[in-house]
Amino acid sequence: MFLFYHTEGGIVKAFLLAFSGAVCYNNMCIAIIPPRKGIDMSIFIEFQNVRKIYKMGEMEIAALRDVSFEIEKGEFCVIVGASGAGKTTILNILGGMDTLTSGSVWLDGTEISSYNKKQLTAYRRYDVGFVFQFYNLVGNLTAKENVELAAQICRDPLDAETVLQQVGLGDRMRNFPAQLSGGEQQRVAIARALAKNPKLLLCDEPTGALDYNTGKSVLALLQDTCRKHGVTVVVITHNSALAAMADRIITVKSGTVESVRMNDHIVDVADIEW
Repeated sequence: MFLFYHTEGGIVKAFLLAFSGAVCYNNMCIAIIPPRKGIDMSIFIEFQNVRKIYKMGEMEIAALRDVSFEIEKGEFCVIVGASGAGKTTILNILGGMDTLTSGSVWLDGTEISSYNKKQLTAYRRYDVGFVFQFYNLVGNLTAKENVELAAQICRDPLDAETVLQQVGLGDRMRNFPAQLSGGEQQRVAIARALAKNPKLLLCDEPTGALDYNTGKSVLALLQDTCRKHGVTVVVITHNSALAAMADRIITVKSGTVESVRMNDHIVDVADIEW
């Protein structure tokens, strides 16, 4: 990183020369700032000693305690754990929907945990796509209009019709949510998230409201999205069987990371049974 300084005082120039490796000419200095110590620049997501404390009156509840992990760009990551383990809190903090008590969270080299409310709003709008257990579609808008609605708030959105065709709904884009099955509604929700052209796709129990076969088709779509388009996908689930489809598996228990492991034998969704 390079920083440019206009230096009229000799003290400022001397400081820059001594401590930043600056190069100075007349009253202009270029300071060369090295990368943050200890950070691997190939890491896309990093949690560092994250704690989240909720206060209820005089009572404090530790939802997360010293949570640390890394995820690389383009990975399919499954965060697995029982109900109440802290999975959703991790997702909410990573998605900019909640703040942490201490620690730091980095995405693509930027510390998102230092953002103010306005910056978090921009982060959610431009950088993150969300897929929830319940589809959260607007009932009086068609599938295409639901996707277009999200695309209108983004910098570089994808074409709504193209994305709907990619998720297998090319012939259903003019249908309203009530005219679609649960699996089709979830596909609209995924298309809505992808149309934002996000850096990161966060999925909170995306198959929780679906039957077995429909759930499998939705998971296959998410896996294909990661593999074919290079989108970093993070899925949180209580279903440990889904870990077999992931590149990286993070197990959460009682608000802490119990284990992080890479999957050397990734299984196709069609071959997973639960």
